[in-house]
Amino acid sequence: MHVAYIHQHFSTKKGATGTRSYEMAQRLLRAGHRVTMICGKYDIGDGSTEDGRRITDSEVDGIRVIRVAEPYANKMSLPRRALAFGRFARTATKIVGQLDADLVFATSTPLTVGIPGRKGAARLGVPFVFEVRDLWPEIPIAMGIRNPFVIWYMRRLERTTYRAAAAVIALAPGIKEGICRTGYPADRVAVIPNCSDLDLFRPCADKELDERFGLPGEFRLVFTGAHGRANGLDAVLDAAAELKRRGEKGVRFVFIGTGSEKPRLMERGRREQTDAMISWVDPMPKEELARVLPRMDVGLMILLNLPAFYYGTSPNKFFDYIACGLPVLNNYPGWLAEMIGENQCGRVVPPADPRAFADAVLWLRDHRDECREMGTRSRALTKRDFSRDKLGQRFVQVVEQTQALFVSFRSSTSPYNL
Repeated sequence: MHVAYIHQHFSTKKGATGTRSYEMAQRLLRAGHRVTMICGKYDIGDGSTEDGRRITDSEVDGIRVIRVAEPYANKMSLPRRALAFGRFARTATKIVGQLDADLVFATSTPLTVGIPGRKGAARLGVPFVFEVRDLWPEIPIAMGIRNPFVIWYMRRLERTTYRAAAAVIALAPGIKEGICRTGYPADRVAVIPNCSDLDLFRPCADKELDERFGLPGEFRLVFTGAHGRANGLDAVLDAAAELKRRGEKGVRFVFIGTGSEKPRLMERGRREQTDAMISWVDPMPKEELARVLPRMDVGLMILLNLPAFYYGTSPNKFFDYIACGLPVLNNYPGWLAEMIGENQCGRVVPPADPRAFADAVLWLRDHRDECREMGTRSRALTKRDFSRDKLGQRFVQVVEQTQALFVSFRSSTSPYNL
């Protein structure tokens, strides 16, 4: 089978962003399928098109990669992002329609990748599978979008995309619930969350790191990924201010990544004189991150306090943390908070409560043995439930079954049972 795989923000391990699409494409290759990846130009990805061509065609580790030179960065304004999404969707639609694919697979965000997914599949007469990483439009609306035309368009696009999909993959339980609320059949939605790369991210007893990550002996709490409004990183700076007020020493918050809010957050740290306990580190390739993360003490799961996030996100960073054997400090309710509590692999604090956040930091710092035991349970959790190989096999099964059922029941109204 030839799979046309659309992911605007595709990256390999040489990039500084998630590699789910790369890893799932590798599982498809191992199962004997061909994969053509259609992607854009992400500023923290691993590829570029600096030769001036709009479209480049290359091979990356067995994957045919057709890259559209449409730049995208988290620091872009919303209108500029929307323009990038629309331009990529138009070009990708043309590309997909010219392939000899047996199935078209598209993964959001953005939701607009559903356009080349459904249109390309219709043009080729093949099934379309849609993967939902974040629940749009619920999350943008919760973040403050109020324009009625934009909301109408996003909801229309959401439902049009779902109706065209022979199957949908959701990355979190709440995402599946949101999909089904639109009327999409539950038995055609498979929940396959983000995964842990156990061969790449491993526990490490050696804590030595360079000066970017603070002083030797400091208790390091790390956050990786986007520094945008949705990430709610002011909560960490609030806790840092509380620790400074108490006169605490020996704590280091390490932020690895970039985003629209990073300059403001850095300025706030300087203004409040908490920068002595904060390290701001540029994004790094995943291969380097796999060396750095295990040398931290705690992973930070931080998000803006919005109910849409509680069960509707599946952050890569969480699965990297637990693969490294790190306990996780989480500051919002939801399925990850429940998982942390049930498996005793970290601490959960209430949103918008700097004192509780600071108390949890100090407890973890002052209970190193218990902290290490939590990390051991983190690693056990990911090996049991979230290994890439285990969930990758499920992913391949969904794709294969969808294509086979489409061929078998092309003229039937029978549902696709996943």
